[in-house]
Amino acid sequence: MVSPERAQSTEYNLPFEEEKPRHECGIVGIYSPGNNAARELYYSLITLLNRGQESSGIATYDGNKIHLHKGKGIPYSVFDEESLDEIPGFLGIGHNRYGTTGIQPEINAQPMVEDTFDGKIALAHNGNIVNAAELKAELVDLGEKFQSTSDTEIIVKLFARANGDSWQERIRNATDKLHGAYSIVMLADGKLFGVRDPLGFWPLCLGKLNDEGYILASESAVLDYSGAEFVREIEHGEIITIGEGVPKSEFLPREKSSFCIFEFYYFANPDSSFFGRRIYSARKEMGRKLWEEYPVDADVVVPIPETAIPAAIGFSEASGIPTDRVLGKNRYALRTFIAPTQRMRDADARRKYNPYKELIEGKKVVLIDDSIVRGTTTPKVIELLQKAGAKEVHMRITAPPIKHPCFFGIDMATKRELIASEKSVAEIGKHIGADSLGYLSLESGLKAINSALRKDLCTACFTGEYSIEAPQGYDRAVFEPPAIRLSVR
Repeated sequence: MVSPERAQSTEYNLPFEEEKPRHECGIVGIYSPGNNAARELYYSLITLLNRGQESSGIATYDGNKIHLHKGKGIPYSVFDEESLDEIPGFLGIGHNRYGTTGIQPEINAQPMVEDTFDGKIALAHNGNIVNAAELKAELVDLGEKFQSTSDTEIIVKLFARANGDSWQERIRNATDKLHGAYSIVMLADGKLFGVRDPLGFWPLCLGKLNDEGYILASESAVLDYSGAEFVREIEHGEIITIGEGVPKSEFLPREKSSFCIFEFYYFANPDSSFFGRRIYSARKEMGRKLWEEYPVDADVVVPIPETAIPAAIGFSEASGIPTDRVLGKNRYALRTFIAPTQRMRDADARRKYNPYKELIEGKKVVLIDDSIVRGTTTPKVIELLQKAGAKEVHMRITAPPIKHPCFFGIDMATKRELIASEKSVAEIGKHIGADSLGYLSLESGLKAINSALRKDLCTACFTGEYSIEAPQGYDRAVFEPPAIRLSVR
């Protein structure tokens, strides 16, 4: 979350990585009788590092008890052979978390385990509950004590207290109280449960692992790397139960889908697919349409690694202008939780990218990226190219201007943070130091994805048309629920 102090200005001195919108997390669940779930979950979480790098965790069930191991950092640093051996079982869930630096990542790490009258449950969650403050206050009045600042703890306590003769019924009764966006994996009663909110903001898909096994994951790429057969995406409002026999499904009351369009622009792995559309193909087509809308006389097309690479290829193919990996990227530059000095902040772009001077000196460059959120670091990249000898730098963006904050689980926290909410395209172009600037229109972006999906996609960050309104008292301007502050997961 963004503190009120930080929300007072668009100049936050953010680390370089903070320019990009940050997703909440990635989740995975595995049911694989006769096999070790922990190791499969570990490799699945590595595939989902694009969705969170602050903390990682795995909970497993061995037929008798739930085992849990989690901690600060990425899976490589949280798990080793010994820790994986300590969480045995054929059934398990895993979680990668993204959260704001300094908000106790160890305490907020998932999965979270809770006692119930029928034994322990473990739950991991992707999303944001907009009425979390109200629910937390109700649970506190009932005597619940909270250890974290994450709304995931609210969900797991709500599920643990829910009435019903079965876990499916308890999930239905608990989710009746949840307002917002959520995809959930849960261990209970020796079964794996998956839940998507009635609008299906965040993804969850189902794969077949072997004769008896199944996997649930945020992205289909996880299934590919696991050797699983893709079965289908979990539908919006669906509760799926995986145990012995064929998975069973039932549905929460629902009307329409409102899937986050930013999965196509930035969040998802390029080899994942949603609604049958491969992310790589959609991004490449966005690049083609960028050329149609904003042609330019140039010598080379340069993507900002990594998500903009397919769009740069599409722009190059449509325009005939060659593309090249002019910006070398430090592949080991993961997010840091060490507070940088001002001198270090000023060097952020240099530490991450290194332009190949001989490829751009004296040339007109088209720089391709997927978005401009705060406008704090794009100028640094352009300056790098200019100092390396680029004659001109023309910026092209595959997503439309982001003018409205998201309170469904993306760290685009305040309207004041969004440069496009206060500046025109011309003013943004001047601010970032580009010779020209062009954003792909929403209509062209939808065509690149699949025009038929328009009714199924949430575009609120561009249009301000939200599928769920925040509850009364929720200050969208600073993105802080009233009375009780909650961290991003």
